[in-house]
Amino acid sequence: MTNRKPLQLRLPPELKAWIEEQAEKNGSSQNSEIIRAVRDRMDRTQEAHSA
Repeated sequence: MTNRKPLQLRLPPELKAWIEEQAEKNGSSQNSEIIRAVRDRMDRTQEAHSA
């Protein structure tokens, strides 16, 4: 069992469309694309603070 919690997220239409396009292009879900984007940003932020 996981500790994942649902999150309702309101996005501007152009951002929602971009996420849909990325998910289709990568053969993944929109949820996975959002997680990937947030993790990428998290990694960049952590790298900047450790440099």
